[in-house]
Amino acid sequence: MAQEKSVTPAQLALAWLMAQGPDVVPIPGIRTRQHLEENLKAIDVKLTGDDLAWIDAIMPPGAAAGPRTRDMHRVNL
Repeated sequence: MAQEKSVTPAQLALAWLMAQGPDVVPIPGIRTRQHLEENLKAIDVKLTGDDLAWIDAIMPPGAAAGPRTRDMHRVNL
């Protein structure tokens, strides 16, 4: 789907997250200005209802569940 929309997989993932509702806020990793600029382009990615349904069909809720990263003790919340 990313290829069809001429976007990167990261942009597609961010667009999908933003389409989940106002209570979901993606926090992408940004190590360089290039990453920042690439991530910002996700705002322009338009996902249709069919696009969202297709993604949900191949990645249903819980499909990516697993243990948290082993260095979560380093995260300051």
